[in-house]
Amino acid sequence: MKEIDLKLPDSTLLYYPNFYSEEKSNILFQELIQKIKWKEDQIKIFGKLYWQPRLTAFYANNIKTYSYSSLKMKPLPFTSTLQKIKSDIEKLADLEFTSCLANLYRDGKDSNGWHADDEKELGKNPIIASLSLGAERNFKLRHKSNHQLNHKLLLEHGSLLLMKGETQHFWQHQIPKTQKKIDKRINLTFRIL
Repeated sequence: MKEIDLKLPDSTLLYYPNFYSEEKSNILFQELIQKIKWKEDQIKIFGKLYWQPRLTAFYANNIKTYSYSSLKMKPLPFTSTLQKIKSDIEKLADLEFTSCLANLYRDGKDSNGWHADDEKELGKNPIIASLSLGAERNFKLRHKSNHQLNHKLLLEHGSLLLMKGETQHFWQHQIPKTQKKIDKRINLTFRIL
């Protein structure tokens, strides 16, 4: 399996463009779009409530909640499909994930603003495994102390991005909006809570 080290300072970012074949990715996409319990939640930004510009769902093999932007998510038990994907990723990453935040970007207007996955419950150096299925989207990265230091990566159908080490301390990332007519994208972010 091809591994691309993004070699950005203060980070460990490994990209696997073909973690799943196109055929397998198509099957998984259809299963997940139908079986995940997608919902739209409100988040608080600078004291104001906004609808998240995407649908989400949270799954785990424990009862620990996950919180961000004043939103507290209670976990659902892993589906068999999510459990299989988790197992495949764990073999590559050589560690065990406990939870998955699933995101559904319905079109180019759905997005995720600048942030780092640095919530306390994720631990000191969080490891995030991010699987992309469906439409390709740009993933932008910028260094927290120097926004001139940035990178853009096109996340492909069936690809996996591993963010490890001190990445979340020094880097922010986002999925920006696009004016292009674009189909649905599912993003599964496996974490340890």
